[in-house]
Amino acid sequence: APLGSIPGIKKKNSNLVFSAEIELFVNRLDSVESVLPYEYTAFDFCQASEGKRPSENLGQVLFGERIEPSPYKEDKNIRWASRWDYILESMPHTHIQWFSIMNSLVIVLFLSGMVAMIMLRTLHKDIARYNQMDSTEDAQEEFGWKLVHGDIFRPPRKGMLLSVFLGSGTQILIMTFVTLFFACLGFLSPANRGALMTCAVVLWVLLGTPAGYVAARFYKSFGGEKWKTNVLLTSFLCPGIVFADFFIMNLILWGEGSSAAIPFGTLVAILALWFCISVPLTFIGAYFGFKKNAIEHPVRTNQIPRQIPEQSFYTKPLPGIIMGGILPFGCIFIQLFFILNSIWSHQMYYMFGFLFLVFIILVITCSEATILLCYFHLCAEDYHWQWRSFLTSGFTAVYFLIYAIHYFFSKLQITGTASTILYFGYTMIMVLIFFLFTGTIGFFACFWFVTKIYSVVKVD
Repeated sequence: APLGSIPGIKKKNSNLVFSAEIELFVNRLDSVESVLPYEYTAFDFCQASEGKRPSENLGQVLFGERIEPSPYKEDKNIRWASRWDYILESMPHTHIQWFSIMNSLVIVLFLSGMVAMIMLRTLHKDIARYNQMDSTEDAQEEFGWKLVHGDIFRPPRKGMLLSVFLGSGTQILIMTFVTLFFACLGFLSPANRGALMTCAVVLWVLLGTPAGYVAARFYKSFGGEKWKTNVLLTSFLCPGIVFADFFIMNLILWGEGSSAAIPFGTLVAILALWFCISVPLTFIGAYFGFKKNAIEHPVRTNQIPRQIPEQSFYTKPLPGIIMGGILPFGCIFIQLFFILNSIWSHQMYYMFGFLFLVFIILVITCSEATILLCYFHLCAEDYHWQWRSFLTSGFTAVYFLIYAIHYFFSKLQITGTASTILYFGYTMIMVLIFFLFTGTIGFFACFWFVTKIYSVVKVD
């Protein structure tokens, strides 16, 4: 602990030198060649002294930290004005962060300019021209995105799965926003290790209601009637995949004797939080979602689906989806490097202000890139926008995975099968969470865009 925070020591002036014996605690032993942390007392040469053992929070337990008293004491002479220097000197320089922010802002400005041009010029002209068509002959000569007004809100294929993804994505989106907001305000200080993870887990458990509500609301608007299946999938599908991956990783950690292996009691406690709090809250949210009337669309859906004309290479689904994830990933890849360093290279992450700003930029970029591509597809008379909007934005997670593979081979010195499996196992959890998070942003942005443009056009 910094000397200024030690009880019994008072600051007199900035030049005063303190001499005090500081009790040291240890949390775990790491190696650059392994992602397996071990307890400090796991080896013969690290015998801890007898003393009171502090308790860990949930985040520290999940990260494999077991706090033990140390056999060492530190006797230091340090000036009051210099008490934080040892931390600041170990931090990466902030000019890289500012470069990252400027890079992201340039991408946002470029996308905003494109979207503004479409909204203010192209769309404005389209809407004015469509609304001036009074005669039947003019109406028969419709072209562009107005042609598909009778199919634009046609329920998508696999609507059940899409609604479940949207529910889980909403849960993750709100959890991320609130966690980063608290971190920015200083409630989740880096000095309080594990606080960020603890906050995220607790928030996820408590946000079951929005997940159930959103999933039920959209499933009902897609014309679905199997509400029980929808609620169960929202409660168990995505969380179940994450837990199954986590449990397999935990078995490997148990086998390796690592301190990161979650104790059986903690595992039962996490399951209890999921089944006893999160699942009932999801059911409550779904109840209110199904109870409300279906979302009212601005145009009616035709009974017979319209045939989609032959698409050019650039307006086919796959090229658009692949292109759509590039710009959002360009906004975050520098910040991603620092985050991966904090997880795998044992560096402290403290720039939550930068991270919150990048989070906002990511939300804007995902929204604008997806809206842009959605408009081009609608002009090409392809009205299957629901899944495409989710996957276009969600494809950012694939670039995340590619970058994580690059990081593994270029930055880490990990050896051993267990460590490699653990790295990619935990990476897949992060990729799934990021996929749901970005995909949900893209879908909501496109849903707002499509509802907006078709609500201002006269349709007979």
